[in-house]
Order: sequence, then structure tokens, then C-alpha cells
Amino acid sequence: MTQVKQGDTVHIHYTGTLKDGTTFDSSQGRDPLAFEVGTGQIIPGLDAAIPGMAVGDKKTVTVPCEEAYGPMNPDMRQDVPRADIPAEVPVEVGTRLQMQTQSGQPVPVVVVASDDKTVTLDANHPLAGQDLTFDIELVAIKEAA
Repeated sequence: MTQVKQGDTVHIHYTGTLKDGTTFDSSQGRDPLAFEVGTGQIIPGLDAAIPGMAVGDKKTVTVPCEEAYGPMNPDMRQDVPRADIPAEVPVEVGTRLQMQTQSGQPVPVVVVASDDKTVTLDANHPLAGQDLTFDIELVAIKEAA
């Protein structure tokens, strides 16, 4: 039976959950996720769990935050004066906004605090600082040439 190795293209079904059991992503009801193993197309901790699997294999993998989206970086939070944000822009906690760097690159942010004077924006990935658990099933392998 063929086993996955670096460079193979694989198709997996997966369900990703947080420590409390909340599902944050799943391929259920969609096509399987396809990617080339070992090329950085998915988070490192999940990528490292695939080699050695064969079609039909299932496993549960816990990926520490350092091998997923990294730890929370306090430098990725910024307090912005409320007066610097246009009045029509919503600033309720949980609102997703987009900022631009000085070079014009878009940066997604989330409002994490807001009062009359200051809005705190967080540019960390929404899953930063979280250990993630994936239930995966390998459904296809296309061997590297």
C-alpha cells in the first residue's frame, strides 16, 4: 500500500477543533483539501502528520500553537484614537476590519476593545495562541514524479 511522502499531493477530509471542542473549520460537505506535502501550503504541525499515511487512514493530530498560527503577539495589537477612524466605520468588539500598511498592503484586524476615546485593533491571526486538534482522513495520494 502506498504511503505519503514529501512532495506527494494529497487529498484529506478534516475537522479542526479548539480545546473546548468548538469546530473552527471542516471539509465536511466540501471537496477534500488538496495540497503538496512539505511545501508550506498548510500549517507545519498538520503537514508533518501526513507522511506515512495511506489512503483510508484516519488519525487525530494535536498541533501546538507554535506549529500552527504561532503565539499571540502583543505587538500586533494597536490602540487607535477613535477620532482617527471615520464615523461610518463600525467599532463594536468583534468587528473585522481591514487596515493598510504604509506600503499599501492590506492587513485584516479585529476590534478587541472600544470606548469613546480609543479603539484597540488586533492583527494576530484569529487562531494565534491556540492549540488545534484535527481529525483527518486521507482520501487520495498523487505520488510526486
